[in-house]
Amino acid sequence: MNSDWMEDGKCREVAPAVFFPSDGLGVQKAQRICATCPVSKECLEYALVNRIDHGVWGGCSERERRRIIRRRRLEQVAVPG
Repeated sequence: MNSDWMEDGKCREVAPAVFFPSDGLGVQKAQRICATCPVSKECLEYALVNRIDHGVWGGCSERERRRIIRRRRLEQVAVPG
C-alpha cells in the first residue's frame, strides 16, 4: 500500500507519543488531531490493512480498529460469492 499520504498527516506536527497514549484522555486528544487531518481515511485504512495494533491511527483506537476489522470480516461472510 502506498504511504505517500503520510507526508500530509497532521501527526507530523505533533510528538509521536501523542498517538500512543496510555489512557482514554490521551486517545481523545489524538482523535481531535485526526479529526482535522486531510489524510485520516488513508491513515485508518493503512492501519487496518497492516494490522497495526498500537496507537491511534486515522482517528481510531486499537479497540475501534478491532471492531472495524471484525465487522468487515462478518460483512464478507454475509455476502454470497
